Amino acid sequence: MLDHEDLKWIATTSTELNSMLQQISRYADLARQHKGEYNYIEMLGERVELASKTAQSLFDRITSRILEGSAPKGKTPDPSQPPLFTVVASPSEPTAGQSKGKAAGEKTPAREKAAAAQNKKAPAKPSAIPADITVLNPKGNRELILLVDDEMEIAELAAAMLTDEGYKVILAHDGFEALRIYQQIAKQIRLVILDFFLPVMDGDAVFDELRALNPDVAVVLSSGFAEQSKLGNMLAQGLRGFIPKPYTREKLLEQVRSTLDATRDSAS
Repeated sequence: MLDHEDLKWIATTSTELNSMLQQISRYADLARQHKGEYNYIEMLGERVELASKTAQSLFDRITSRILEGSAPKGKTPDPSQPPLFTVVASPSEPTAGQSKGKAAGEKTPAREKAAAAQNKKAPAKPSAIPADITVLNPKGNRELILLVDDEMEIAELAAAMLTDEGYKVILAHDGFEALRIYQQIAKQIRLVILDFFLPVMDGDAVFDELRALNPDVAVVLSSGFAEQSKLGNMLAQGLRGFIPKPYTREKLLEQVRSTLDATRDSAS
């Protein structure tokens, strides 16, 4: 039956699934509002696929424990008997059985799928940065920073200040691009510098989406003006700092370094 570790895993995974469903709802609204302007459909499809896999893993874990608990004590389940619970394979994800010649849609015991899922839980190594993401100063000896600003001159000036100090920098010119990049390499990005006023999605909306992807994301807001109520709400939700524009080299580097050090200390 379900033990304490199972319950913890189910609670965590259920929370993640709920966040994914909220994202799906927001992306669907954005897709309706901005038809053809941005490829929200692609992001929506990615979230739906991930939510489907997460829901499947929840089902597999629970039913596998029920199957274990249904067997009489001291007696292992008879493999010749049909399983009490089965999982129908998703059309886009053939099961291991299908690779051996089973017909598509044929049912697979939940125990087998749960075991396969457990085997895939080896520690993941940081993935390489995709070729379509440009990293400025890729051989820098300091952290990787995602800088989000739609004003090209300001973004390039800030990037130059950071790369001169050894930081690696990725530029994004709107919230959609920033989210796409963060989804792909979130584990490698140590800090996000986020402008408040952006096309389509303002900084507070992008911040919400980043937190949905990673509740511990380190974000510093950068703006010449921000509504105090919105800034206060963002700080209460985990915003790590605010850099008023126009900022100097010293102010930028000081805020970046102090935020990164604070993030590292809190994680240790």
